[in-house]
Amino acid sequence: MNTLIHVELPASLGLIARADRHVALSVPAPVTQRRILDALEALYPVLRGTIRDQSSQVRRPFIRFFACKTDLSHEPPDDPLPPGICDGTEMFLIVAAIAGG
Repeated sequence: MNTLIHVELPASLGLIARADRHVALSVPAPVTQRRILDALEALYPVLRGTIRDQSSQVRRPFIRFFACKTDLSHEPPDDPLPPGICDGTEMFLIVAAIAGG
C-alpha cells in the first residue's frame, strides 16, 4: 500500500525540476528516506544526482533531511521515518545548506 508523503524542496531544486517547492509523492510502505528519494527522482528525473550521488546513493554533502523537527541527515536511509511523515501531518524537508567564509 502506498502512502501520500509531502516533501518540501529547496528553491534551487524546485527550479531545476520546474516543480512547486511542495510536492506530494506516493511512496510504498515502509516509508524511508530512500523510498522518498526514489519516488521523487522517478517523478522528476532531472533531480537524479542532485540530492544523492547517482552511483553510491549517498546524500550529497550540502543537503540535509529534516522531519518532525529532527535532523535525519545521518540516519540510515532505509530506517522507517517518524509517524508524522507517514500519516501526512508533517513534511519531509530537503534542505540545501549554505556555506561560506
